[in-house]
Amino acid sequence: MGKQLGVDFQFENGTFDTLITGLRSKRYDIAMSAMTDTKDRQEGIDSDTGKKVGEGVDFVDYFTAGVSIYTKKGDDQGIKTWSDLCGKKIVLQRGTVSEDLAKAESKKCPAGKKIAIEPFDNDQQAQTRLRAGGAAAGSSDFPVAAYAVKTSGGGKDFQLVGEQVEAAPYGIAVAKNQTQLRDALQAALTAIIKNGEYEKIMKKWNVTDGSVQEATINGGK
Repeated sequence: MGKQLGVDFQFENGTFDTLITGLRSKRYDIAMSAMTDTKDRQEGIDSDTGKKVGEGVDFVDYFTAGVSIYTKKGDDQGIKTWSDLCGKKIVLQRGTVSEDLAKAESKKCPAGKKIAIEPFDNDQQAQTRLRAGGAAAGSSDFPVAAYAVKTSGGGKDFQLVGEQVEAAPYGIAVAKNQTQLRDALQAALTAIIKNGEYEKIMKKWNVTDGSVQEATINGGK
C-alpha cells in the first residue's frame, strides 16, 4: 500500500453571489456551496442580462438536486406550485436558482399580483424571516430545504410543499485556468464513489436521491 497523502483545506464562508468572482480574483481556489452547474456559469454569462461578465468556471459535478418551496408548518397558504406564489412574498438566498425561478415566475403573474421577492445573504437569514411570519414561503435547493424542515425547531417550524423542480447537477467550481486542480478533484471524487465512501455520506444525510454514479465535468445545461 502506498502512503496516503492528506490535503489541508482552509475554509472561508462568503455570500453566494461573490463565490465565482472570488475564483476569478484568485481569492479562492475552489467554490463549493450547493452551486448548480449551468451553461451560463460555465461561460461567464450573467443570467439576468445575458451579457458576458467573466471567463466562467469549470465544474466537477458531485450531486443532483432540484429546487424546493417550503412554508411554515401547518400554514402553506394554498401554495403547492410556483404559480401559487403570485401575490405573495418569498424569501430566499441571493444569486441562486431559487431567485432566478421566482423572477421568471413573477413575470407570468397577473398585473398587481407579482411575487414579492426578498433575497438574503444566506438561507439561515431567509428561514428566520419566514419563521417570524415575514413571508408566505421560502425556497432553496432541495437538500437545504429538507435539512431545515427536519431540524429547525426540532422539525416543527417548516414543511416542504409541492415537488422539487429544475433538477440539475451541483458542481465544485474551479477557475477555467486551473485544469490540473479540476482534474485532481474529479479523480478524488471518482475514487470515493468507487470505494463506497460517497454513498455512505449520502445515506448519512438522507439525500441518496441526489447521488451521482460518476464524477462529470461541466454536465450542466
